[in-house]
Amino acid sequence: MKITAVRQAPLPITSPGANAVVDFAGLTTTAVAIDAETERGPLTGYGFASIGRWSVGGILDDRLIPRMMDAAPGAHLDADGRLDPVACWRLAMRNEKPGGHGDRAAAMGALDMALWDLLGKAEARPIYRILADRYRDGEADPDVAVYAAGGYYAAGDPIETLRAELSDYIDAGYRAVKIKIGGAELAHDLARIEAAIDTVGGADRVSVDANGRFDLRRALDYAEALAPYGLRWYEEPGDPLDFRLHATVAEAYPGPLATGENLFSSQDARNLLRYGGLRPDRDVLQFDCALSYGLPDYLETLAELDRHGWSARSIHPHGGHQMSLHLAAGLGLGGNESYPGVFQPLGGFADGVEIRDGRIRMGDTPGVGLEDKGRLIDWLRSTFG
Repeated sequence: MKITAVRQAPLPITSPGANAVVDFAGLTTTAVAIDAETERGPLTGYGFASIGRWSVGGILDDRLIPRMMDAAPGAHLDADGRLDPVACWRLAMRNEKPGGHGDRAAAMGALDMALWDLLGKAEARPIYRILADRYRDGEADPDVAVYAAGGYYAAGDPIETLRAELSDYIDAGYRAVKIKIGGAELAHDLARIEAAIDTVGGADRVSVDANGRFDLRRALDYAEALAPYGLRWYEEPGDPLDFRLHATVAEAYPGPLATGENLFSSQDARNLLRYGGLRPDRDVLQFDCALSYGLPDYLETLAELDRHGWSARSIHPHGGHQMSLHLAAGLGLGGNESYPGVFQPLGGFADGVEIRDGRIRMGDTPGVGLEDKGRLIDWLRSTFG
């Protein structure tokens, strides 16, 4: 195999409205295309930097792509002459200083996804099968639990609009949903939560997400108000790096907490597990491979979980994208987020896929399977040729 070109472009994503912190109007992410000559002929691997962060093309063009492409012939391959995504990751990350896990992590995550997509296409196998063979003795989950994330604040924020949205998710086969809190007064948020519970049929099917909005006092006020409901989880009550806040909320809130989508490295994951006060018997971690340097560092995060007494089943990755779905099935994670109604063309999974009783069955499309999303692959092909 020979890599012939690596390109990046900003990918526009439709806005769902706003959460408690961010208005998503004009949101973009970074898409990557890697062209290669292979035994199967010309192939292209595609990747992107997940959902919810802005495009990061400069880092790719200025540093990561040139390092990888300037490497010696054969440096991208393993001993059998096959593409080695881990070797490519090391080439791209040369001369990067420790720390500062921000946009650089998303840039590397997009490049890494495209490398794995290319490998899967070269081997004519889906990524989850490759991951299971490499890292789980061949054991892959045949299906994955998924929940529908939505419930963003819209103009006027009418409760009936929220009910209609959540009803659509239930009709589509989802059994659990997530809605936003923290962008309105507590009383209004509680009314939204009660409407969600009534619509989906139980508090244990509803999670709420504050997107890091609260200071400690307000996080605790919400914890006190939410506790009687018995919700599925209470997500990101405060700044994702304020581990003391999370520890204090965990002491006060008996139900499950969730966080981790805005931690972009195994080092930050380690600090969360050390100092965040989270409880491995109930709490949920949401690390997103595409935002956190890709698979090589994600495997380090899984090793940190094991060292701290956590199960990989505690992870329900953020992002609602197909790479996270492959990780969930191939590495034995607990489930996966889904954006069936927002963040198009990335939101949701393959076109026409059936969600049955809150689970999605894995398919056999080689690579990540972005070709199974019509609007997305049309954009990728029209942009990269």
